[in-house]
Amino acid sequence: MATGSKTGVLLIQLGTPDAPRTAEVRRYLAEFLADPYVLDINPVGRWLLLHLIILRTRPAKSAEAYAKIWDERGSPLRYHSEDLRAAVAASLEDHVVELGMRYGSPSIASKVEALAKAGCDRLVVLPLYPQYALSSTETALDDLRQALPGHFEPAQVELVDPFYDHPGYIEAFAAVGRPVLDALEPDHVLFSFHGLPNRHVRRCDPTGAHCLVKDDCCDVAIEANRRCYRMQSVHTARALATRLGLADERWSYAFQSRLTQDWLTPFTDEVLPELAKAGHKRVAVFCPAFVADCLETLEEIGIRADEDFRAAGGEALRLVPSLNATQPWVDTVVDLVARR
Repeated sequence: MATGSKTGVLLIQLGTPDAPRTAEVRRYLAEFLADPYVLDINPVGRWLLLHLIILRTRPAKSAEAYAKIWDERGSPLRYHSEDLRAAVAASLEDHVVELGMRYGSPSIASKVEALAKAGCDRLVVLPLYPQYALSSTETALDDLRQALPGHFEPAQVELVDPFYDHPGYIEAFAAVGRPVLDALEPDHVLFSFHGLPNRHVRRCDPTGAHCLVKDDCCDVAIEANRRCYRMQSVHTARALATRLGLADERWSYAFQSRLTQDWLTPFTDEVLPELAKAGHKRVAVFCPAFVADCLETLEEIGIRADEDFRAAGGEALRLVPSLNATQPWVDTVVDLVARR
């Protein structure tokens, strides 16, 4: 166990393949989809689905998608996250700041060990997921708990809560969005969040009688929906719309990346063509579930959704950049850590 007098900070991101090639993407997907928090079905069924179907077809297609967003610096999610880590470290000179990935490298375990070796006797952990979900936040924390023994005691660890309504996070996204809105003058603004199976949301409701049961289940934060991803997403969208001064009829929210019909609705890939057919020619899209640009923002929205929107009669779809390592976001991360 560490015996020094330093505070360590561990930022946790989802992860990324090492290269936009089939072999590297297959290795990444094998780790990602083998996680029972992500593919929460019978273990035997999960193995069969993963190895007999998914890993035989999806890696090549995903590699093509990754190749479209890869640049001279590599994976955008990786280098934007590393830029954030470096900027936070520069602002917190008396802390040791590391970045760990839930899947791929560098692993959470390797960074916990590095922080212990650096003499840290206290650890502040910030999962870079604004909204809580089993398949993002909880699996990262589970991986962290497995990495702590021999390095840190639980009493030495402080966890930063989901920050879906933190004023700094809202203002940071508003700051990157304002120039896009000013230039585009959109007819409509869509806040697109990553989708989840409905069962994941229901599992986070301890009462079993609130989330996705009542029509107004997301309107007010109460104990039953305290960890509800949909409630937190709705509140993020409302806070951003308010901060940007958007009238109610000028914005909406939706959920992207769905795999089946039994995922959170409305679906982004249905909403955008509907907006175009309804006469909305210019649409701006925020992706507030992602604090760093990645495949889901740059390729899914910036490329594919744009093509679908134009095919349905729209003229211009603009992806609002993510927070990446912009100064307002760096300041917010520093604040979130300092409060612990």
